[in-house]
Amino acid sequence: MPLIHEKTEGVFVISATPFHPDGAIDWESLDRLTDSYFEDGADGVTILGMMGEAPKMTQSEAAGIAARVIARAGNRPVVVGVSAPGLAALGELSRTVMDLGAAGVMVAPPGSLNTDPKIHGYYAQVCELLGPDIPVVLQDFPLSTKVQISDEVLARIIADMPSIKMLKHEDWPGLSKISKIRAAEAAGQRRISILCGNAGLFLPEEVARGADGAMTGFGYPKMMVEVTRLVKAGEIGRAQDIFDAYLPLIRYESQPGLGLSIRKHVLARRGVIASPAVRKPGGPLDAAAMAEVDRLIARQEKRLEELG
Repeated sequence: MPLIHEKTEGVFVISATPFHPDGAIDWESLDRLTDSYFEDGADGVTILGMMGEAPKMTQSEAAGIAARVIARAGNRPVVVGVSAPGLAALGELSRTVMDLGAAGVMVAPPGSLNTDPKIHGYYAQVCELLGPDIPVVLQDFPLSTKVQISDEVLARIIADMPSIKMLKHEDWPGLSKISKIRAAEAAGQRRISILCGNAGLFLPEEVARGADGAMTGFGYPKMMVEVTRLVKAGEIGRAQDIFDAYLPLIRYESQPGLGLSIRKHVLARRGVIASPAVRKPGGPLDAAAMAEVDRLIARQEKRLEELG
């Protein structure tokens, strides 16, 4: 399986983890879900991220999910989230999934990193632990981690740690961060791949600013694939029309605390997974929310028919 690198591009869908209503992993639905991402045009998948409920997994479950998805993906890249409170667990899971054929690992900063030196030092320790042969995705998601990675410290990390090949960009507001990274590269800074998150909420603008694509989840990944392709081709108007058709559902899914349940409801409604179950702590949508999502999907389908 190919490894991620500084020029990796496209759409890497952040995969949900399907569960049975009793909380057990639904392996058959996981296979269908993996297949569906690639059928929708994804270039790769990322598993065991925050929206994949990674903190709710045991280490053995995480390894089992990685083995299943990597085998199912064939020669297509799978990035594995390995974030953990301690470096021992992070290193163990990283080595396990790379031996299984992962394309790289994704690491979010722990919430205790409250200064630039601590942030820089943490990623230096991660890269030293993993060694130069394991490609790392730096997840910059301050809305969740509460860690603010400044433009300046990010530039130092890029310069000092060549095994960090990709930025999973989820700062908000953060469009200027993309522009500054690309401007620094034009002035001689090492290039880094940028794939963006936030459920695709700013995808057209992010790609136009120089992002290489998306690394996020959404109930309809084909939207991210098509919008990314069109923006890169210079067809901004068409890209925006398609994006706008999905925007009400993207907005609704962006609700903190409900986004995963909404996404799983959509995937179950599409028949991709058998149950929208979220592993505890967590729960399903109530009847009113399900009705709202279904209404948004109906309007979305009508808009797409009008676009042709």
